[in-house]
Order: sequence, then C-alpha cells, then structure tokens
Amino acid sequence: MRTVGWDDDRDCVVMVDQTKLPTAYTTYHAETVPELVESIETLRVRGAPALGAAGAYGVALAARRNDAADVESYREAVRVDAEAVADARPTAVNLSREVETVLDELRRCATVEAARDRTLAAAREVADADVRRNERIGEHGATPLADGDTVMTHCNAGALATVDWGTALGVVYSAHENGKDVDVVVNETRPLNQGSRITTTELLEYGVETTLIPDNASGRCLQEGRVDAVVVGADRIVLDGGETFGDQAIVFNKVGTYKHAVLADRHEVPFVVAAPHSTVDTERSADEVEIERRDPEELREIYGTQNAPADVPVYNPAFDPTPMELVDYLVTETGVHEQPLDREAFAVERGVKAAE
Repeated sequence: MRTVGWDDDRDCVVMVDQTKLPTAYTTYHAETVPELVESIETLRVRGAPALGAAGAYGVALAARRNDAADVESYREAVRVDAEAVADARPTAVNLSREVETVLDELRRCATVEAARDRTLAAAREVADADVRRNERIGEHGATPLADGDTVMTHCNAGALATVDWGTALGVVYSAHENGKDVDVVVNETRPLNQGSRITTTELLEYGVETTLIPDNASGRCLQEGRVDAVVVGADRIVLDGGETFGDQAIVFNKVGTYKHAVLADRHEVPFVVAAPHSTVDTERSADEVEIERRDPEELREIYGTQNAPADVPVYNPAFDPTPMELVDYLVTETGVHEQPLDREAFAVERGVKAAE
C-alpha cells in the first residue's frame, strides 16, 4: 500500500505506522483531526512529501468531520482544523503548502457536500502527483550513477518518506530498474534511528544490498573510499540564505546532513540532494525557518530504558541547514540542477503543477 492514503470504507486517513518498524508492518487509521495531528507529531507518518499528502488528506478529513448551519461557518471550522494539521511540524514546508492547496479548493465550494467531495479529490491528486514527481526524480538522479556504485544516505528518503517510490532512495530504485547494481550505506540516524529502523527495512524489501553503520562511522567510510556518492532528501530548501548564510540556497534536512555534506566535500565525493520542487520555499529566508526541537526524552531514554541522567539538559534539533555550496547536484522532477540555481524557475515550477 501507499505510505499515506484514504480508506474509503472507514472514510478516514490511513497510513503505514512507521513507529512500529522494523518489528511490525502495520497500518493506523486517523479517524479524527486530533488523531492525525498526533500521528504527525509522533512520526507515525514522516518525510516531507508524505507529510504533504497527510496534510492534504487532513483537510479532507476536517471537511468530513465538521458541520455547520451555514457555509461560511463550516469553512471556518475546517480552516481551524487544517491549521492544526499544518502546525503539527514546522520545518517541512510540504505539510503547510499542501494543506493550503486543498483549502483553496474548499474556498471555491458553495455547499458542504461539494466541499467534502472536492477536498478529497484534491487530496488524492496531491498524493498522485507526489508519486509522479518521485518517479521522475528517480529517473533523473539515476543517470549519473554507475554500475557498482555505493551510495551513502542519511535518515529515510524512500517510499516511506513519500506517498510512494521515494526521493533519495527513489534514485537507487530507478538505478536498479535501469540494470545498475547500486548498493547503499545507511547511517542509523540517531536518536530515533530512521535509518536503521526504516531505510534498511525498505531497502532489503526492495532487494538492494545494504550496509548499516553508526552515524559516527560515516567519516571513516568516506576516508576509506567506500562511498561513490552521498544522496539525501530535503524537508525544505530556501533560496535566500539570509544574514546567516548570505546569497545562497540552504537545504534543511534531518540533523546530521550538514556533517555528511562537509565530509563528502572533504573527500571529494559528490553530495546530492533529491527533492521535489514542492520542497523549495521561495517565500522565506534561512533565518525565518523554524528548526523543530524534539522531546528531550528521545535522548534521555532508548525505547523506554534510561540512557542518561533524568535531569541532564538536552539539545535535540530535528534538522540542520546545509549551504548549497556543499551540494554538487540538486535533483528534482525537472532534472539535475547545478549551481547557481535558477531562482525564477524554482519560483514558477513547483507544487502539483510541476508534475503535470
């Protein structure tokens, strides 16, 4: 099944529960907006493109769970619920963007019945468009890879981070479809181990040769010449570095990405970001992007077992910014982009329309 979708029988959002991996592959049904918000916050569903689809379906869910005596009151009630979904995680731009995409459809509806039909149809299109984009990203990104290459990746940017196929791992899957034997080195991605729990599970399911390493071994692997390219996804890309980074684009991705980019640059290994145009935020500078802080208990405990003193202060950012000067290629559904990025093109060719 797709990572996130709509269950017609239960009339609600359904998703792969990624908190249960790798021990169990199960689904979770979010039948109310609060349940969907909680699922986003607890990472049952995660990954920027998948969050975009979850946000879109969240508006459809709100449209079905709300009612009012008049259309204006109904729209306002749906909007309030939609904002709660959009605010569930602040860094990935796709979540708020696709919520707004479906809210645009809601505003055009003259009746509650029309709103319910059109918001669900719009959400399905957001999800379908994500799959089309990812397949194109994979096709473009696989071209530079050679038979026998080893790719290093961080966190999870595969089918489970999207509606289907994936971005960074989609590049690997497309390479395999093209007959190239490409294997993957996976960083465990502490503290929630998305790499070890999710990426390795996904790669083994796809039949890709995979090696899991602790995050701190990435430098050693690059030093030994084990890696031919580092390929990661992105949760948000801004074209304006702001006062902090100056006149260059910035990639926000799972914390640790910056470290891997620096190491790849040091060892002259290509560093590649694979992401759809919908992840590019042309409206904000890097200084305006909120980097999510996660619960300190994610570090103080490991799966319920105490891992540190209960009162030790914790700094637990979920993402870090990587300057585009460290990125060799940005792969999107429209092709492989090198520096400097064409800002005007990214301002126009984004969102669902870019997949048509």
